[in-house]
Amino acid sequence: MPRLESHVDPHDDRFAARRSAMLALLGELRALEARAREAAARAAPLFEGRGQLLPRERVARLLDPGSPWLELSTVAGHLLDDADPERSVAGAGLICGIGFVAATRCLVSANDSGIDAGAIQSMGREKMLRAQTIAFENRLPFVQLIESAGANLLRYRVDDFIEGGRLFCNLARLSAAGIPVVAVVHGSSTAGGAYLPGLSDHVIMVRGRARAFLAGPPLLRAATGEIATDEELGGADMHTSISGLGEYLAQDDADAIRIARDVIGRLGFARGTGFLHEPGPARPLPAAGASQPPIAAFEEPCFDPDELAGVVPLDFREPFDMREVIARIVDGSRFLEFQPDYGAQTVCGHAELHGHRIGVVTNNGPLDPAGSNKATHFIQACCQSGAALLYLQNTTGYIVGRASEQAGMIKHGSKMIQAVANANVPSITVHCGASFGAGNYGMCGRGFGPRFVFSWPHARTAVMGGEQAALTMRLVTEATAQRRGQPVDAAALDALGRRIVETFERQSGALHTSARLLDDGIVDPRDTRNLLGFVLDTCAEAGRRALHPLSFGVARP
Repeated sequence: MPRLESHVDPHDDRFAARRSAMLALLGELRALEARAREAAARAAPLFEGRGQLLPRERVARLLDPGSPWLELSTVAGHLLDDADPERSVAGAGLICGIGFVAATRCLVSANDSGIDAGAIQSMGREKMLRAQTIAFENRLPFVQLIESAGANLLRYRVDDFIEGGRLFCNLARLSAAGIPVVAVVHGSSTAGGAYLPGLSDHVIMVRGRARAFLAGPPLLRAATGEIATDEELGGADMHTSISGLGEYLAQDDADAIRIARDVIGRLGFARGTGFLHEPGPARPLPAAGASQPPIAAFEEPCFDPDELAGVVPLDFREPFDMREVIARIVDGSRFLEFQPDYGAQTVCGHAELHGHRIGVVTNNGPLDPAGSNKATHFIQACCQSGAALLYLQNTTGYIVGRASEQAGMIKHGSKMIQAVANANVPSITVHCGASFGAGNYGMCGRGFGPRFVFSWPHARTAVMGGEQAALTMRLVTEATAQRRGQPVDAAALDALGRRIVETFERQSGALHTSARLLDDGIVDPRDTRNLLGFVLDTCAEAGRRALHPLSFGVARP
C-alpha cells in the first residue's frame, strides 16, 4: 500500500503558531476537567470521616491496574449547571468511561457524589443515556457505582422526570440482550433511583452506607404517617437478608469493589472467553506526550502524531490537506486512495489503524456532486468488505450554486446520506475542523448514530458560518423592505448582523457542543491515533462477542 508524503515543516513559524494556539485551547479544556476533579476532592474529609472512598478512587480501584481507561464526555453540562463560567463544574455529576475490570472491557458509570451529593442533573441523565447506548451497541457489561441524592427538587422539570424513565428502560433492555448490568450501591439510591439496583443483574451493597427505598423516612411520614429508620426501609443488611434486592453484602467501599471485580470476572466476558473468534492484545491509551506502546503488532506512522497539534489551522477558512492528518494516524502512513482524480475535494481511501482495516472519508473542501458519488460508492464498498468507516469531518457543507444544483447536488448528496445512514459497519467520526450545514449529516454527524464521535478543541459545528447567516438575513431583510417600499435601516441591519454572528460563534465551538453531548468528548489531536485504536478494538471485540439474550431482563423472585 502506498505511503503518504508530508509537506509540513514542523520547524517553520506557521507550524509553531498553530501548535501554540492548539495547546492554548487544550489548556482551557484541561482546566475545566481539573476544576471538576478538585470540586469533588474538596469532599474528601467528609468521605474519609464516613469511611468511604471518593468516586474517582472507587473507579480507580475497580479498573485493572495499568489498563487503558477512556473517560467520556468530560465537559458535559458545562455552563448548563451554572451560567457563571467561574462556578460551572463540567462533567454533569457523572464519571463515565470504557475500561478493563478483571480483564473484561466494560462501560463504567459512577455518580460523582463529591459534587452536590451526586444529585442528578439534566445533562447527567443524558450522559448516562449515552453511556447506556454505547454499552448496548458495543456489547459492554454495564457497571454502575451508585451514590446519589436523587433529582434536584429545586430544579425540578417534568420533562426530566418523564425522560428519566429511559434510564430504567435501557437497563432492562441491556439485561434482556444478554449484556450484564452490575450495580455497586455505595450510598443513597432512593425514589426512582432505587430502580438502578432493582434493574441490575448483580447487586453489591455496602453495609451501613447503602440505602435503597422508594420513599425515605421524611416522605414516608408525610405520605402515610409511618415512622421508620433508613436501615429498616432500605439498608444493605435488610436488602441482602430480607427483601432480596442485593446479592452481596460488602463491609466497606473497598470490599464492594473487590466483590464487583470477582463478579465481573465470572461473567464469561473476559478476553478469550465468550467470543466467536479470539481477540487480539489490548492496546494502551497513553496521555498526550506519553511514549508509544513498546510492543505493537502494527506499524507506527512515518510522521509523528505529536505534530497534529501544529498541522491543522484553527481558522476553518484556511485550507489545508487532510492527508497530512491521515499520514499521522494510520499504520505506516500507508493509504490507498480511492478515485483520487474524481471528486478530488472529497478524499476516500483504505488504510489500517492499530491493525484494523478502515475506510477513511474526509474533506479538502465542500462536498460536490462528484465527491458525493465517490463517497457513496466507497462507503458501500467498505460495507461489502466489512471495513469500519472513519469520518474525519472538515467541510463547509454541500456545494451550492446554479451549476451544482443543475448537476443534481440534492440527488447525489441524498445518495451519500442514504449510504451513511444505512452503513452496516462501525462508523466513527472525528470533528477535525469545520462541520457546517448538511455536510455534518453527510459526514456522519451525531444525528446519524456513529458508534463514537469526538471533537478536536478548535472544531466548529453549525448550520452555516456566522457571517453567512448574517449576510443571508441582511439580504432577506433588505429585499422585504424594498418590496414593501420601506427604507432600509443600515445601522439596524449592522446591529442585527453582529448579534447573529455572536449567536453562531457562541454555539459553534467545541466546548459548547460537547457540553450538550453532541460528541463523546473533546480530544487532544495528538491522542487521536491511540484513541481510535482503542475504540476500533472496542467495536471489533463487540463483533466477536457471543451474547445469550433473554426474552426479558434478569428478574428477582
